Amino acid sequence: MRTRKQPCRPLKARGGYDFSRHPRQNGAFQHHGRGTGDERMTTQNDFNERIIAEFRANAGRVGEPFAGAPMLLLTTTGAKSGTRRTTPLVYLPSDGRYVIIASKGGAPNHPAWYHNLVAHPETTIEVGTETIPVKATVLTGEERDRLYAEQARLRPAFAGYQAKTSRRIPVVALERRAG
Repeated sequence: MRTRKQPCRPLKARGGYDFSRHPRQNGAFQHHGRGTGDERMTTQNDFNERIIAEFRANAGRVGEPFAGAPMLLLTTTGAKSGTRRTTPLVYLPSDGRYVIIASKGGAPNHPAWYHNLVAHPETTIEVGTETIPVKATVLTGEERDRLYAEQARLRPAFAGYQAKTSRRIPVVALERRAG
C-alpha cells in the first residue's frame, strides 16, 4: 500500500493545492526533458477535472485538499480563444458577493482565468448545485487590501503567495446579475 509522505495543504494554486512540498514549481508540474512538454498542462487540467467532477457529484462539497473550504466553479470565456473553461476556486463570501483571488500560488504571472474575466466579465459560477450568472469586478485600494487580508487570515497560505511574487495579486468580486 502506498502512502503519502506528507499531506498536501489545502491551498489555492490555480484552483489546485499548494504544490510547494512536491517537485513542482509555481503551482505547475515541472517538465524534466521527457515527453512533449504538454504534461504540465495535462496534469493540472486532470487535477482540476477531478475536483470539478467531485464538486458536481457531491452538491459542491469536495474532500482533501479542499475539505471545508468554500468552493465554486468559475466558467470563463477565453480572452483570445473564445473557448469556455471551468476552474475550481476557493472563495471568500463578502456582502452577498463571491470574492476570488488570482494568486496562482504566488507565480510571477496572473492565472488565465483572471485574463479571461477582465476580457469577459459577465460569466457564470456554480456554488453547491446552483448555477449563478455573475459580473466580475477587479477590486482596488482599501477594499482589495481588506479582503485579501481577510482571506490570508482565514487561509494563511495567501499571505505566503503574496510574499512569493512581486506582482500585486488581484482580488475579484463576483456579483449576482440578472440572467
